[in-house]
Amino acid sequence: MIYVFLAEGFEEIEALTPVDCLRRAGKDVCTVGIGGTTVKGSHGIPVTADLPDSAFRPDDSLEMIVLPGGMPGTIHLGESDTVQSALTHCVSNDKWIAAICAAPSILGARGLLSDRTATCYPGFEEKLIGCNAVAEPVCQDDRFITGRGPGAAMDFALKLVEVLCGADAAQKIAEGMVYSK
Repeated sequence: MIYVFLAEGFEEIEALTPVDCLRRAGKDVCTVGIGGTTVKGSHGIPVTADLPDSAFRPDDSLEMIVLPGGMPGTIHLGESDTVQSALTHCVSNDKWIAAICAAPSILGARGLLSDRTATCYPGFEEKLIGCNAVAEPVCQDDRFITGRGPGAAMDFALKLVEVLCGADAAQKIAEGMVYSK
């Protein structure tokens, strides 16, 4: 199961593009609403999450968590005990952690990107404590995948498909969506 966390003020394209692509790849994806099931994005679009954060329980089925950026969504995600619990579970069980835009700062605050290479939205690099921050659309370092921002949402989503389902699956989805770099 892949869990995508949504907090008030999340960047819609950064959350829903991975959900769409991963579901096209046949993966089980569950959106988790911080504070309830209806969550409004940073551009005022209300999204109904599959599950409220109060019902989230990490278990052996968890393959990956995805943290979209956006403001103040990133701040709310970082303050969430549920998200912090999910991060702890992923680190302890060698699971995938993906974050895009401002959300890699949540990983940086916990020291999870120390001695790693990652990317983030311009201006958030200093929050990636101990990290080699690069200006790439998508970056993978071990089980951590980071994306630069809204313009990298499709590349980010396809990278998630690639690591979970293989390069051929990611290419097939990209072709089916008439996407090319």
